[in-house]
Amino acid sequence: MGEKVVASGFEPADRGRYRHKLQQCLLGLERLLEGQRFDRPRNLMGLEIELNLADSTGLPRMMNEEVLERIASRDFQTELAQFNIEVNIAPHRLSGPVFDRLAEELRTGLSYADRMAADVGARIVMVGILPTLRADDLVTANLSRADRFTLLNDRILAMRGEDITLDIDGVEHLEHASQSIAPEAACTSTQMHLQVTPGRFAAVWNAAQAVCGPQVAAGANSPFLFGRELWRETRPLLFQQSTDTRPQELRAQGVRPLTWFGERWIESPLDLFAENVRYFPALLPICDDEDPLSVLDEGGVPQLRELTLHNGTIYRWNRPVYAVVDGVPHLRVENRVLPAGPTVADVLANAAFYYGLVRALADAPRPLWQRLPFGAAAANFDAGCRDGIRAVMHWPRGRGGGLAEIPAAELIRDELLPLAAAGLDAWGIEPADRDRYLGIIEQRCRLRTNGAEWQCESFHRLLERGPDRMAALAGMTRRYRENSAEGRPVHEWAAV
Repeated sequence: MGEKVVASGFEPADRGRYRHKLQQCLLGLERLLEGQRFDRPRNLMGLEIELNLADSTGLPRMMNEEVLERIASRDFQTELAQFNIEVNIAPHRLSGPVFDRLAEELRTGLSYADRMAADVGARIVMVGILPTLRADDLVTANLSRADRFTLLNDRILAMRGEDITLDIDGVEHLEHASQSIAPEAACTSTQMHLQVTPGRFAAVWNAAQAVCGPQVAAGANSPFLFGRELWRETRPLLFQQSTDTRPQELRAQGVRPLTWFGERWIESPLDLFAENVRYFPALLPICDDEDPLSVLDEGGVPQLRELTLHNGTIYRWNRPVYAVVDGVPHLRVENRVLPAGPTVADVLANAAFYYGLVRALADAPRPLWQRLPFGAAAANFDAGCRDGIRAVMHWPRGRGGGLAEIPAAELIRDELLPLAAAGLDAWGIEPADRDRYLGIIEQRCRLRTNGAEWQCESFHRLLERGPDRMAALAGMTRRYRENSAEGRPVHEWAAV
């Protein structure tokens, strides 16, 4: 949820000071880019996975503080609501058997965390939206007890000036009003980081944006909210609506939402940071004492804290990240498209597909984004969220580059998986690692299944046997957690 901050009130002049500091930070970033001050290529990747806590019946458990106290590891941290925690994996070099190494680390860490959680009556569920969540669970009282979450909630509601409204029309229709941003806590994601040089940043970001649609179609795992069956990947739309600072009049004017796909391909990382400053008022106008331009004049490296804080409150699906490590600045692309789960194997299959595909497309002599209109990429993302593995993508075909309608499963299997394999080869990934994890994506496409499909099929089978909706969702969730703990990828799961 961005930088840790201390809750406090803000005066009207604070935003003016903050705006001035943001402009200084942008100038500082521009000077850093021009001076080629950034870290050398390291081929580093990182993962963050948000997790849910549930009891033995599958219902959410509001006890992340107790669970984190038992886990006692800095790899695990609090998240927005009391039924959320997050695990952070240290950066790894993209080479050799990295995905198998990550699999071992994740299985060991999650198994330990689950045992510790079980000691206080909770279990870990790795899923995009916990299917058993009810509206009464997502209220202000169940937000985590941390100043930064309280402040973020208060600021979004103050800017909006009215209740948060959810209106999602999927397989079923959901309408709900909330007096807090707590519904956003239902969204648990996998965040994938890739450190890149400034010269490569635009190509990597453009490639990541271009494949958001196929990426989420293959990995959809969030079909239920408040007992309703909605989109196959409901999480992005829920995230956008639950963090929306705009009343309906501003939406009608075309004011951009905080959760934003974007609207154009870029030529420089500065494009994204500058857009964030130009289009979005400060949500948390907290000023630091650092003078970034003076730091640069003295030969130092500025932290650009105002810019990084502001950037952390703009929820792009591919977010630019500036950071300083050991006195050296670097840039990352943070991919936020995918839900958590269903298993460690599935998470790493999604990661292998993403990192391989982005590498291949960024290296391509004729960039995909020169043939794919940005609006088509955005529409593909919506289609992938709405319909999952059964979505239809608009994709360039032929010498003329015209768009054709192609089922996502066919596009991924026939065109994108070979590109991802070539990209993993370029990273130096072990062939066995490459084939194991991309093979999981291939099987999802062949069988037209993923986490969302398994959840929906299992739910309907249970519902046909007589339980009410919530009982069927709870039964499905319990079986989901058991399957996830066993570790077999979701395409091998039998429906309940």
